[in-house]
Amino acid sequence: MTRKKIERTIYLEDVPRQQALKQLLSHFRMPREVEWVPTVKALGRVTAEPIYACLSMPHYHASAMDGIAVRAEDTYGAHEQRPKQLVEGETFEYVDTGDPIPAGYNAVIMIEHVQELGEGKVQIIEPATPWQHIRPVGEDVVSGEMLLPQGHVIRPVDQGALLAGGILSVPVVKKPVVSIIPTGSELVQPTIDVTPGQIIEFNGTVFAGYIEQWGGSPRYYGIVKDDPEEIRAAILDCVRTSDIVLLNAGSSAGSEDFTVHLIAELGEVFTHGVATRPGKPVVLGKVEDTPVIGLPGYPVSAYLTLEWFVQPLICHYLGVSVPKRPKLEVTLGRRLVSTMGSEDFVRLNIGYVNGKYVANPLTRAAGVTMSLVKADGLLIVPPESLGYEQGEKVTVELYKPLETIRKSILFSGSHDLSIDLLSSLIKERDQDRQIISSHTGSMAGLMAIKKGETHVAGIHLLDEESGMYNIPFVQRYLKDEDVVLVRFLQREQGWIVPKGNPHQISSVQDIVDKNLIYVNRQRGAGTRILFDSLLAQNDLSVNDIRGYEREVYSHLNVAAAVKEGTADVGLGIYSAAKALDLDFVPVADESYDLLMSREFYESEGGQLLLAVMVSEAFKIQIEQLGGYKVKDIGQVVDLFSADLF
Repeated sequence: MTRKKIERTIYLEDVPRQQALKQLLSHFRMPREVEWVPTVKALGRVTAEPIYACLSMPHYHASAMDGIAVRAEDTYGAHEQRPKQLVEGETFEYVDTGDPIPAGYNAVIMIEHVQELGEGKVQIIEPATPWQHIRPVGEDVVSGEMLLPQGHVIRPVDQGALLAGGILSVPVVKKPVVSIIPTGSELVQPTIDVTPGQIIEFNGTVFAGYIEQWGGSPRYYGIVKDDPEEIRAAILDCVRTSDIVLLNAGSSAGSEDFTVHLIAELGEVFTHGVATRPGKPVVLGKVEDTPVIGLPGYPVSAYLTLEWFVQPLICHYLGVSVPKRPKLEVTLGRRLVSTMGSEDFVRLNIGYVNGKYVANPLTRAAGVTMSLVKADGLLIVPPESLGYEQGEKVTVELYKPLETIRKSILFSGSHDLSIDLLSSLIKERDQDRQIISSHTGSMAGLMAIKKGETHVAGIHLLDEESGMYNIPFVQRYLKDEDVVLVRFLQREQGWIVPKGNPHQISSVQDIVDKNLIYVNRQRGAGTRILFDSLLAQNDLSVNDIRGYEREVYSHLNVAAAVKEGTADVGLGIYSAAKALDLDFVPVADESYDLLMSREFYESEGGQLLLAVMVSEAFKIQIEQLGGYKVKDIGQVVDLFSADLF
């Protein structure tokens, strides 16, 4: 068989997102299919038509109380001064809650208001009124009454009303079948045995989860290699058995990006490229009157475009509105630059600091899945904006409950693996509270405290002149601020090197003499300050270090660079080397302390943080990490007892 050659045409449009969505929806009527399901299994399903009660509820006159059924007129005249006696079987009958009202009676007196005299006689001291404490037929639901309209998402309480109304099965909209076709010769099914060049296919699982959450029925087709004939066959197979078809990856304009060409060949392309960042290279089209959407390969781009275009299609099919997230006005903790002409979707961490909600952007890279995992909210920067200044107020969509955000502890400054342990132990004590950390470096953390943009900063800043850690910097930069410095950990800094230390590194001079590649921490990080101090002590220049300009933002990033072989050595903490099974050559012990405002220190969150820090559980876990000492942990430092300047 002769394979049809795919001509490579590079084009990407800049269609506004809402315009692209409107055009997509306008092409499909998507007639809804109806199926009947048992009411007890109908939770979350969408009603296909109005549902009417078959039974009244209650379907008989029922007692609303434990007591006696009476004729109201027989009780008239009863008074404390003139009690009235009633005789069982003649002027009253005993009833319990829910019992039918005996024929001829029209009221119920609560048993607490009845004095029993014995021998079938009772005494009352106040009269009853007609239909007192009686639930009449149809008080809740009347037979023939509409219980639910069409297009209603069935809730647990709805199931109860349906069953009470005699509805044992309900007509619901059949879930739209959404086929998922991951494409790429580099893709492999999830495994721990991966080699360089192989990428674990996890987007399909994420897509399936979202589709199910939105009311669709996901169908995973399986990985298809970058072969146009195989992709063509997969598309044709899926459009004939699905309501929506998704192709993941291959939507851009590279040499192996076939999606747009194949959709155009087999059907019609409406849009190729929208004016967004991330998510631009999306393909919207149809094949055999079935919507076919090509989603970008990068995870963040893929998940956002899934939400923009696939969720509305599913909701359109089901006949329900697209749900909207709650919104919140926040103050930006950092300047945010955007590009004119495209909507920018920025993931944020949010914390409640000094009476206001402060938001800081997470990484904006399209391939960083954790930026969505960690995000508390999403800021949509409109296409006509160049961004926002630090301190400016903006409105964001929330990914997490406001109470969780309000109680979260914002952590800035130097990265350390111990912060995740603290957060986990804090959450054990208060399920709505956790630490949200940003690896900004010690100096950035210190300045975030000064600006009121974080609750806690982790710092390990060495003052070369005095040889002291942290105190001189707090005195220099925050002398007029009411802050608290709490002793946290003594930790080992050293050379992170490959297993066996093949280059026999023992000093900074070895890095220069052996012309090794170094991986550096970002400007302002305490580790970088320590490294610069080592250079100065050895009369070395930054120009002597290969790789000095390569910056990463955590100790684990340093260790990962050494592990993968893109660097020969980096300076970092022992626990990071241990985590990636690397060797470690000690250089110095340092004080890694926590800086916070006094207001936060004295708050409920601050005291919980302190209690967890000094707990036995934390000490046990930190010892398991290795490379730490917990001497003096939790002690407050007397910052201004000595004037160093």
